[in-house]
Amino acid sequence: MKRRILVVEDEKHIAEGLKLNLELEGYEVILADDGFKAINTWKEVNPDLIVLDIMLPGIDGISVLQNIRLENEKIPILILSAKNTEKDKIEGLKYGVDDYLAKPFNLDEFLLRIERLIKRASWNRNEIETDETSSLEQLYLFGTNEIDFANRTAKCKNGKINLTGQEVKLLKLFLSNKGKPLSRNKLLEIGWGYTKDMTTRTVDNFMVRIRRYFEEDPKKPKYFQSRRSIGYIFDDKEDES
Repeated sequence: MKRRILVVEDEKHIAEGLKLNLELEGYEVILADDGFKAINTWKEVNPDLIVLDIMLPGIDGISVLQNIRLENEKIPILILSAKNTEKDKIEGLKYGVDDYLAKPFNLDEFLLRIERLIKRASWNRNEIETDETSSLEQLYLFGTNEIDFANRTAKCKNGKINLTGQEVKLLKLFLSNKGKPLSRNKLLEIGWGYTKDMTTRTVDNFMVRIRRYFEEDPKKPKYFQSRRSIGYIFDDKEDES
């Protein structure tokens, strides 16, 4: 069965060139030319690998990467971008990219990297999963709260509660960015995969619910705090005073 590759690239001539050469190597290729389409196409076609540009219309490539990693940490993702500074590469690696290739690139090198990532993914699928998964895949404790990501449940002041898939995604996003402010727009892009179609009230309503779960006093939040003119920040540090 052909391996399926999603190529996310807004420059048509590059996208078509990649598609042609990958198909000559025996892969099935699907194209997406903006971040919004990338997220929706990934969910629809379930590719074996993603080639991702950073500078995209709508939702940028790093936000697409983060959105995907909230649900799937194992699909191989290769960034192919004109942004080629060390800072750019470190940011990509920080958010879970498997490989990074700068434009302009050597086609043979690109195809070899694709082949290597596909093989590695195949090996990983055949391995027996161990307990050596990330903490965000298992339990996260803060204060008197406990989040069980594997079972989508939490223990808090209200007892044991079941979490929705969206709540799990957004909680992972906050916990993986602990101590860093996240704007409402960025939360919409990464957490919901939306751009201008949703209002920031979506985020605010979500935060009201999360605070009811995990804050002793939702009106004076300790963990999920607001930042004026910015958005929200999660921090689980205990006061030392």
